[in-house]
Amino acid sequence: MILAILQARLSSSRLPGKVLMPLAGAPMILRQVERVRRAARIDRLVVATSDRADDDRLADALSGAGVEVYRGSLEDVLARFVGALDAFPADHVVRLTGDCPLIDPQLIDATIDLHLRTGADYSPNRVADKGFPKGQDVEVITAAALRRAAATASTSEEREHVTWGVWNHPELYRIERLEPPLDQGHIRWTVDRSDDYEFVSAVYDALYPVDPAFTSDDIRAFVRSRPDLANYGGDRRI
Repeated sequence: MILAILQARLSSSRLPGKVLMPLAGAPMILRQVERVRRAARIDRLVVATSDRADDDRLADALSGAGVEVYRGSLEDVLARFVGALDAFPADHVVRLTGDCPLIDPQLIDATIDLHLRTGADYSPNRVADKGFPKGQDVEVITAAALRRAAATASTSEEREHVTWGVWNHPELYRIERLEPPLDQGHIRWTVDRSDDYEFVSAVYDALYPVDPAFTSDDIRAFVRSRPDLANYGGDRRI
């Protein structure tokens, strides 16, 4: 059983409420859910948000769209993940974050395939800003390794960043990284700032009406056709 846990909240410090901002007529989080659900290797998807009142709107929007929700600690995200795993038992967990509405379902499947094929404890596709584009982040971890990380966590970084205690201790965990053909870690497809949202909105406005299942190659082709977007906001977009 492979469980995707998509973490999201409304209290983002840089762009508050971003996960409910519209993309092609629907909240960003629901557009990301659409893309994640196209991954063939995921058996179940749950969005893990906080139990604070200011995330009620997010939980209601998700539940109203038929998306399963788990609510836990805002600050202790690692405990929130373990709580979601307790509520939705699985053998492996795919960690995703709610600021990646351009996530590639084929890349999710490829990361899961590597993880299962190698028998790794933990399999990311980005490490220290190297790998696939920022906003295409996928991490796969065994349930046992996630629980072990939670049981041994002793710092705020481990609690906030979920897999911090795993990738900082390669001597304790077997780690296999999915490598891109060429390093694309400098490319920015995530949504943390208003210019990120404007870039992603332009992508959705152009591609979603033509094909809701547009691919990463479609995104690259579109950005190549729009030189004004290539370095939008001062960051590489292609």
